[in-house]
Amino acid sequence: MKNQITVEIESHLPVSALWTYFTEAHHITNWNFAHESWHCPHATLHFEVGGSFSYRMEAKDGSFGFDLNGVFTQISHEQMFGFNLEDGRQVELVFTHHNGISKVTETFEPESENAYDHQQLGWQMILNNFKRYAESHYAAKA
Repeated sequence: MKNQITVEIESHLPVSALWTYFTEAHHITNWNFAHESWHCPHATLHFEVGGSFSYRMEAKDGSFGFDLNGVFTQISHEQMFGFNLEDGRQVELVFTHHNGISKVTETFEPESENAYDHQQLGWQMILNNFKRYAESHYAAKA
């Protein structure tokens, strides 16, 4: 990967739960946005190597939106997966657990339209939103 950016979260949830919340469409629509003024109304994925995904991300007021599309390139169950975005950029997620703490580390190649810091902040905010969703959903099931 070129000029990669890394963001991560830590959680007390088991990796199996984090994996599920990150890889199932009905969960993705609940957390895949950086700010409360946005949402992810649709998510489809075929979670297998060579399978594609499409996540619709848009402002709740309808003023702007885009589709994030890509193809899964590698999957190691509950450990890591990687994908290529439609513009060719690579993304990798790694799930680890050590001493009672699970970690999700996401590394991606930045695009050239937005500042590096802006991209890092946006992807971190989405990952933080994922953590909030996963922890609250897991607690509600307990």
